Amino acid sequence: MPGSKFSPGVLLVNLGTPDAPTSSAVRRYLGEFLWDPRVVEIPRLVWWCILHSVILRVRPRRSAKAYRTIWMDKGSPLLVLTEALAEAVRAEMSEMGRGAVMVEIAMRYGRPAIRDQLTKLKKAGADPILVLPLYPQYAAATTASTFDAVAQTLREWRHIPELRFVSDYHADTGYVTAVSRSIMQFWETNGRARLLLMSFHGLPERCRQLGDPYHEQCQRSASLIADQLGLPQEAWRVVFQSRFGPAQWIKPYCVDVLRALPGEGVKDVDIVCPGFAVDCLETLEEIAIANREIFLEAGGERYRYIPALNSRTEHAQTISRLILRKLDDAL
Repeated sequence: MPGSKFSPGVLLVNLGTPDAPTSSAVRRYLGEFLWDPRVVEIPRLVWWCILHSVILRVRPRRSAKAYRTIWMDKGSPLLVLTEALAEAVRAEMSEMGRGAVMVEIAMRYGRPAIRDQLTKLKKAGADPILVLPLYPQYAAATTASTFDAVAQTLREWRHIPELRFVSDYHADTGYVTAVSRSIMQFWETNGRARLLLMSFHGLPERCRQLGDPYHEQCQRSASLIADQLGLPQEAWRVVFQSRFGPAQWIKPYCVDVLRALPGEGVKDVDIVCPGFAVDCLETLEEIAIANREIFLEAGGERYRYIPALNSRTEHAQTISRLILRKLDDAL
């Protein structure tokens, strides 16, 4: 019962999205996102000048156009699909006899805000509260930034409930199995390409040098997925997408690989993004549309995007079991 000693609350956190596919909405969203010192780690004054004099003048219009190509009737795909995942997790919790666990979603940037959703759980009597960032692989720019927002909120509370925080689940058996099954089921329906690309969001190389385990965790996740699929080394590759700015990011870059593959005789590829819990701008527009055009223009013949796990049953089960393992000693 809410307010009792064991009324756990769970906050599933995703990156965020603008409220509408318009330049003004995207500008507000990017202003919050790109001002986070975890996201851009350069001196604040220098970055403020670049952000406001160049980026927020140019990028919102281009990004809004991209958002319009993938916007859903109910809103932003990332928000709609994250809500659907939360609803599937609630259903799984009920099936497991744990319907008392309260499950809410929040966005690190934009709405619903972490502050508001934590307050909602507190008012409902949630204790402990488990925060689960929907990033299988840890990066300071994503997972640690989520922790920063949680900590900033809790600093203002007189009474702080027990807090649990999931840093990553990159090698979780349920996660690996869910991704592997989604790929296999796609192949059973559509046939299998010669090469499987596993594309993860990029990260500046400097972050890796400073100690982020992200690159290694991406490689580990991909290796485990390939092993479950029984793929030989030559049948799959890891690439990194969504590079931003002039700095060197971790390689290989997805677009460079796609441009080179036809020249290597590989003209048939499937691509999956295991680091994205649900589909969003970076998968639906960048990977499924823009990068497909790059590959075909380079001489490729067949390119298929394998959707994110979204609210698939296996995904909801994986998240539910992960939650219950983390809460187990409090239940």
